[in-house]
Amino acid sequence: MKKVILALMISSSFYFAQETTKSELTELSDYLINYNYQEVAEMGIGIEEMLQLVKDKKAEVIDIRFIEENKTWSFGFMKLIPINELPNRINELDKEKIIITVCPHSTRSALARHFLTLKGFKSKFLSEGLTGLAEYLRGGKAKNFFNSIK
Repeated sequence: MKKVILALMISSSFYFAQETTKSELTELSDYLINYNYQEVAEMGIGIEEMLQLVKDKKAEVIDIRFIEENKTWSFGFMKLIPINELPNRINELDKEKIIITVCPHSTRSALARHFLTLKGFKSKFLSEGLTGLAEYLRGGKAKNFFNSIK
């Protein structure tokens, strides 16, 4: 968790150093001032809870990896919006659903989740990452999940 927070802080600093308006700085400042243990607990989501939300059509899963990564291996039930395209494609997301961001290990998805939270979305990142999801959805579990969302 410390690595994720450190990566988020470094990445956020880099992002905001490039093109930052006073409004964005205020949003980030307000977010950090109000950051607490409740926020930490609500940031991530586990695999089983995520899959249930997808089955119930209460969540949209966004693969924020780069296009080449997604073309190498991907999951059919996710929408691809690379993290560097997210600010320009944010209007493609449903504000009525929980937006769950995913990447291989959760470093980029934590940053994407942070961005979406600042933009007013209910959002989480997959704690176990796509590598954990790939391990979890093997054999019968993959078949059962696929059949449940058809």
